[in-house]
Amino acid sequence: MNWRDTFRSGLEAIRTHRLRSGLTMLGIVIGISSVILTVGLGLGAQDEVRRQIDALGSNLLIVSPGSSTSVEGVRGGFGSASTLTVADADALADESVAPDVAAVAPVTTSSATLTAGTTNWTSSVVGTTQSWLSVRNRELLTGRFLTAAEITGDADVVVLGTDTAAELFSFGGAVGQRVIVAGRPMTVVGVLASTGASSGGGSDDDLAVLPIGTAAEVTGSVTESVSTIYVQAGSEDTLSAAHQEVDALLRNLHGVADADFSIASQESLLETANATNRTLTILLGGVAAISLLVGGIGVMNIMLVAVTERIREIGLRKALGATPAAIRRQFLVEAGVLGACGGLLGVALGVLGAFVLPDLIDQPVSLSVLAIGAAIGVSLAIGLGFGVYPASRAARLTPIDALRSE
Repeated sequence: MNWRDTFRSGLEAIRTHRLRSGLTMLGIVIGISSVILTVGLGLGAQDEVRRQIDALGSNLLIVSPGSSTSVEGVRGGFGSASTLTVADADALADESVAPDVAAVAPVTTSSATLTAGTTNWTSSVVGTTQSWLSVRNRELLTGRFLTAAEITGDADVVVLGTDTAAELFSFGGAVGQRVIVAGRPMTVVGVLASTGASSGGGSDDDLAVLPIGTAAEVTGSVTESVSTIYVQAGSEDTLSAAHQEVDALLRNLHGVADADFSIASQESLLETANATNRTLTILLGGVAAISLLVGGIGVMNIMLVAVTERIREIGLRKALGATPAAIRRQFLVEAGVLGACGGLLGVALGVLGAFVLPDLIDQPVSLSVLAIGAAIGVSLAIGLGFGVYPASRAARLTPIDALRSE
């Protein structure tokens, strides 16, 4: 019997027992679709994390204050101290001191109530300089950003995020309108384009950007301390050099051996987030692998039943000259077809789920061609692997014993 006849015989055996074959493939279908969706959810989560981190800016270093200690000896968390100032940011922007630093944007953050006519909205107030727009990789939807003269003169101007503008101005454009920030009238000169990202528990599109001096006056701050200094390196290749320059310069300015600040990079944030996602993906993938194992055992059981049902057929074929290799090949083909068909159906179900799930669970799912190819290969391997024992058992039957069986 050649391969063509073997395949025809195997397909005919599967068609003869459609229900049994379908139930046998069900375990593989569930396992393969689970693997594809698990990998897709993991990759989708990693893509979402990367998108949100990229929204911070390109080649970015985030410098935060160190921890504070109260008179009672209670230590605050990182960022609770006031160790960073506008002077620090000005020093970092000096090209002769930090040649690998391309731009610097000091930031103060607070919360304030914004009022436009009879509408009010509480939003995050960001005080910064002209370089914030490029350092944070933000774009304008309408209007313009803060000018150098407005920064220096502490002008009463504000740039709103898209969410903030939508809440305050339901009708008409926001640019040119008047808005009161913490009791101080200001003119809206621009609206930022949406990033769709969030950080610190809030939306990056719900904010009001003011000149850093104006923000200090609005919040009543009497110090020049800042909450964060964003530092943009010249390129990705110089990010490490910029990190060392920032660290050395701030230690020197503060006169400390142990840093009273912390520096985080996009890569460190991304690695931390992705490590968590990979752990969850592996955990869920293990559960999916168990489903595949159960599916493989189902294939073995059904093939053993098929061998038992067809003992007389096997005996007759052997009596007519069929070799043990031909008998083994026939049952392996049946098992392989069950595995491959289950794999293809599982892939189809997984791909369908990748399009449907994001709307149901509000989480992105990214399909992986490598995972799909591996899933099909694994399903075929499961069919063949768990079909080896039943096929070998059939091949070992002697013609006389097989023909005598009832």
